[in-house]
Amino acid sequence: MTPLPPIPVTGIGCLCAAGNNLTECMKSLFAGKRKPLPPTRFSSDHQVAYPVFEIRKTIPATRSNQRHDILFTAELALSAAKEAAENAGWNREMLKNRRVGVCIGTTVGSAMNNEEFYRSYRDGDNPNMDPIVRFLNSNPARAVAREYNLTGPCQTVVNACSSGTDAIGLGASWIRSGICDVVLAGGADELCRVTYNGFISLMITDDSPCKPFDANRKGLNLGEGAAILVLESTDLCRSRKHPYHATVLSYGSACDAHHLTAPAQDGRGLMRALNAAIGRCNRSPADVAFINAHGTGTPDNDQVESFVLHKMFPGIPYLSTKGYTGHALGAAGAIEAAFTIACLNAGKIPASIGFENPDPELPAAPVKHQTEVNGTIAITQSLAFGGNNAVVIFGKGNS
Repeated sequence: MTPLPPIPVTGIGCLCAAGNNLTECMKSLFAGKRKPLPPTRFSSDHQVAYPVFEIRKTIPATRSNQRHDILFTAELALSAAKEAAENAGWNREMLKNRRVGVCIGTTVGSAMNNEEFYRSYRDGDNPNMDPIVRFLNSNPARAVAREYNLTGPCQTVVNACSSGTDAIGLGASWIRSGICDVVLAGGADELCRVTYNGFISLMITDDSPCKPFDANRKGLNLGEGAAILVLESTDLCRSRKHPYHATVLSYGSACDAHHLTAPAQDGRGLMRALNAAIGRCNRSPADVAFINAHGTGTPDNDQVESFVLHKMFPGIPYLSTKGYTGHALGAAGAIEAAFTIACLNAGKIPASIGFENPDPELPAAPVKHQTEVNGTIAITQSLAFGGNNAVVIFGKGNS
């Protein structure tokens, strides 16, 4: 198969519970720092206060989020986009006459944080419409496009927990097809009471800090955040002589068609997505430095991933970074893409925090300590409700 042309990643922006920018996040990861706590922005009447990875610092300001007319998911997307654009050397004026697209994944997207309004409306009251106006202003892709006055393709991807990964793969395809010269691609999601209670009701939430791939894992911790990558055409990147952090080599997507919330136990969907991505970049498993697994800490997800990674990439180191960030849903794949690029260029990966006791039923285990890695490519993968599987393969950059 003829390999796809690589797409340069010239800018990265990232914020989550681990830090308010990519540098802070990576310092936390390599220091082994995490501190999930009960949520503060909403309450629940559950007897157990399940911990979450909440952003507790004030996030960096942008023009739009200073007006308080958008919801938190859009604020997160704007802050990550600002960091990414500045990192790539772009500003609003420079982007104005370019073919620039925006593709952002989300799941909650702020839609479920208007319970008070809906309750009032249901009870026959005449509630103030400001919450609905804010909601209509808060499509994260549209908020970023509006902030930078962009007129190219604008899409919000809602594909459960693979949304951020899918958005990056789709954004790269826009450049390869000649639709765009630049794409701001990634994901954004916030914590929400409905989601919090929903995952607890599914009995896949850990009442302590999550332990991906550990024998004593009990489930996930929810998180929130955003990450945006600036993708550019090779010609544009060369013409402005800007260094790039990595290249998007390929993207693969496949569905299990198995269950609404559980992956197929034989891992067939994930294997199809991995095989598609590997085939499209014409690389072999020997080229892989490491794999950033989905690694939620749920029994089913971790078992399937361990089986697939052992079968397809025996001996290749892997980790889960969700032990540092929680599961940020539609933002997870984008945040993990940012971490994957940073680790690939650093030549090392942090310990897969929370993993202490190997599970004898898992054929492959993640790294227990900070590990040096070799290889020219790295893989990040997402497994989502609905049987969705998405994979992006990155190559080293020249930054």
